[in-house]
Amino acid sequence: MLMEMYHSSVLLKESVDGLTIKPNGVYVDVTFGGGGHSKEILKRLGEDGRLFAFDQDEDAQRNTIDDDRFTLIPQNFRFIKRYLRFYGVKKVDGVLADLGVSSHQFDEAERGFSTRFDAELDMRMDQSGGVSAFDVVNVYEEEKLADILFQYGELRSARAIAKKIVESRSKGKIKTSFELKKVLDAFVPKAKEHKILAQIFQAIRIEVNQEIEVLKEFLSQIPELLSENGRLSVMSYHSLEDRLVKRFIRNGLFEGEPEKDFFGNIKVPLKKVGKLIIPTHQEIKENNRARSAKLRIATLA
Repeated sequence: MLMEMYHSSVLLKESVDGLTIKPNGVYVDVTFGGGGHSKEILKRLGEDGRLFAFDQDEDAQRNTIDDDRFTLIPQNFRFIKRYLRFYGVKKVDGVLADLGVSSHQFDEAERGFSTRFDAELDMRMDQSGGVSAFDVVNVYEEEKLADILFQYGELRSARAIAKKIVESRSKGKIKTSFELKKVLDAFVPKAKEHKILAQIFQAIRIEVNQEIEVLKEFLSQIPELLSENGRLSVMSYHSLEDRLVKRFIRNGLFEGEPEKDFFGNIKVPLKKVGKLIIPTHQEIKENNRARSAKLRIATLA
């Protein structure tokens, strides 16, 4: 079992409280990971309740919970509606999402997510196929690489960094995280080394796993999935994700403004519940991963 290798679930009580669990309800944890949130939901469900969980990571799938009320779906949660319908589920009472990379994925050196370890450039959450970090760094054209670093890493020096990577790879493939770090030395002053490298690795990881597209596809399906008074509870860890979640809850759109009717009213599918929730100083002290977490809760409008 790998559960003990996963760190404590962030905002565990607050995120599950946000779902206002009904004992006989149907719930979905779209980011199963170590199973922390799922186990908390199951504690609050009665014998007729049901919980479905999604996770495309094989490591996470080994944490499956032996409970007749629980079903683990080994798929990306961008396909939430499709796979729930396979199980005969059209409406659910709550959906929980803990976005980003799990502590376990960061701590597994060979996955290549962390700047702390020298590992092959991979960063795939689903290791069964698809584009890897190696492909992004060694194959992508300079302009596309620069766009990714700027949009997903929010790096002002994105074009210069992309140019340097392309120049370096022309002399030989960049195969590992430490080789990439060495290429980037000139752009990483010691005082800001961790922050800038984290932004670069984040940008590549988001591209590899299509995290922004996945989040948009997922959120777009929520209004149709939630039953009356159903809840959405979402934790994000960087501003790109949080902005998308906030905008969708407020406007039902990811960009632009919703149309107004003759009287100036706007019709949006969701409405926020309560205020933005962030971890306490104590939780951050006990679990460093919590430091950038933001929890937003919504229900049908």
